[in-house]
Amino acid sequence: MSLHGKMTLIAGNAHPELAQNIARELDMPLAEAHVGRFPDGEVDIKINQDIRGRDCFVLQPTCPPVNENWVELLLLTDTLRRASAGRITAVMPYYGYARKDRKDEGRVPISAKVLANTLSVSGTDRLVTLDMHAAQIQGFFDLPVDHLYSRPVLLKAVQELGLEAPVVVTPDVGGTKMARAYAKRLEADLAIVDKRRISGSETKIEHVIGDVEGRNCVIVDDMISTGGSITQAASVLRKSGAKEIVIAVSHAVFCGPAVQRLDEAPVDHILVTDTIPTADPAPKKLVTISVAGLVAQAIRNIHAETSVSSLFE
Repeated sequence: MSLHGKMTLIAGNAHPELAQNIARELDMPLAEAHVGRFPDGEVDIKINQDIRGRDCFVLQPTCPPVNENWVELLLLTDTLRRASAGRITAVMPYYGYARKDRKDEGRVPISAKVLANTLSVSGTDRLVTLDMHAAQIQGFFDLPVDHLYSRPVLLKAVQELGLEAPVVVTPDVGGTKMARAYAKRLEADLAIVDKRRISGSETKIEHVIGDVEGRNCVIVDDMISTGGSITQAASVLRKSGAKEIVIAVSHAVFCGPAVQRLDEAPVDHILVTDTIPTADPAPKKLVTISVAGLVAQAIRNIHAETSVSSLFE
């Protein structure tokens, strides 16, 4: 059955501003829905319009508070399934619980797989997400996954800064592939900050691989959590003679001391996307770039049953 012309957007409470911006890009309203709480804190959901046979897109990143937003997403998809929706697509600009994507030591969960399992069981037919912490998480799903990249919108913002002969820097050897993609588009050199992880929130910088002295540096990563790694990288670059330092990341998680660390770090610009609501207070040098247009285009193409692969670049 063709779903063309029968699209519905539904949002949870995770990021209402982004949901409204996506709806605005698509020139359509969000569905009338109650996503509230019972007196004991349990999630209470009611869709207040007919969605039988419709192509439904649930706009809900699993950002902090992660567990609350995760349960809202699961119950929204279950609600739609039981209301006979034609197709249910979970649109998760930020995929939480992605750090635990493998069993790297004894007696630990594979949390990213648990999230994938629950989404599938709740009735999700398709997933749209941006810049997963580990791209191989797509393999945990037996349903179609559209893994988008925020690189195009961040690249545009970096280019507008007019940096002369920039060097793209990754604060982690594991981010080399992402950094190389940025460097290719910017026709820039590549440098790597070699770090050793001591714990989940603590790292130690070893040294810089590449020439950054007297150069403008763009540090790229998929997320800033506590801000330890990326601010240490910025400090090492400054000590190594870097001139202007720009941070460009997809997901501004900003937990714990992140804002304070970023305010104290020797950086000139902090570019992030709006996959997660902006922290309050936000870092002083923060500039937020919206991915609403990118996500809306993916939704538009999926609904029209046209190619989405052009958005993967």
